[in-house]
Amino acid sequence: MKVPGSPYLLLVLTTLCWSGNFVLGRAVHDLIPPVALVFWRWAGALLILLPFALPHVREQLPLLRRHWRRLAVFAFLGISCFNTFVYVALHSTTATNAVLINSIIPVLIVLLSMVFDGTAVTPRQAVGMALSFAGVGTIICRADLKVLLSLSANHGDLWVLLAVVSWALYTWLLRRRPQGLHPFSFLFAIILLGLVPLLPLYAWELGSGLRMTTGLATAASLLYVAVFPSVVAFILWNQAVGEVGPDRAGLFLHLMPVFGTLLSILFLGESFYLFHLAGIGLIFTGIRLTTAK
Repeated sequence: MKVPGSPYLLLVLTTLCWSGNFVLGRAVHDLIPPVALVFWRWAGALLILLPFALPHVREQLPLLRRHWRRLAVFAFLGISCFNTFVYVALHSTTATNAVLINSIIPVLIVLLSMVFDGTAVTPRQAVGMALSFAGVGTIICRADLKVLLSLSANHGDLWVLLAVVSWALYTWLLRRRPQGLHPFSFLFAIILLGLVPLLPLYAWELGSGLRMTTGLATAASLLYVAVFPSVVAFILWNQAVGEVGPDRAGLFLHLMPVFGTLLSILFLGESFYLFHLAGIGLIFTGIRLTTAK
């Protein structure tokens, strides 16, 4: 099944869903532990997807079995690692910081293409990458040289960095996903495989005494993350990347700092500081130099 509409509109809707995910993850960090949030997010998404995906999964079971190792890589990077790292990060950093650091993903995608696809690095692109990384460093260190020299950056910001590396790898690899797989079959398979490494982590979290707070806010939050940033956004993203390519699709992640910052200010009351502005300027200038033809 192909979702109707321009791939660029699909990418805008995807970034809006994912920006909301960052904001909500920060909003409920006192209600839902990080591994519980990611586990029930994907368990819920699997149940929602089940009636739509099951006919395609049955039909394409031989293809899924043949490529399960490749699918497991997508599952580990896009389902297990990225979301867990983000939710862990949001326990100790702001949603604003997280979405701003997340904006470096387009540069990482281009860097992966250069390293593994043999694309030549121009001096302009090298300068652009350096500026983008400097922008991330500015946000992490809050434009304070003492923080940089003392290596006392917020641990949450470092978790976000790990998350963006895993997502850049996931997006770069999407062109190598098994051909002929229905979008529902692909998403169902990687969610199912991605839940496997999350099970022992969730058991460890429960054993540590961390429990979800029951209530309407918790239920509504789990429903949102299961539907919009999971099922809806992943289907839209995977289709759009297949149509326009990872490099061009990655540029739409520039919208996440805009959506995420506005949502954080509106719903979380977070503040926007000068070091955020400086970091955005460096990152966006670097992205422009790195990706412009």
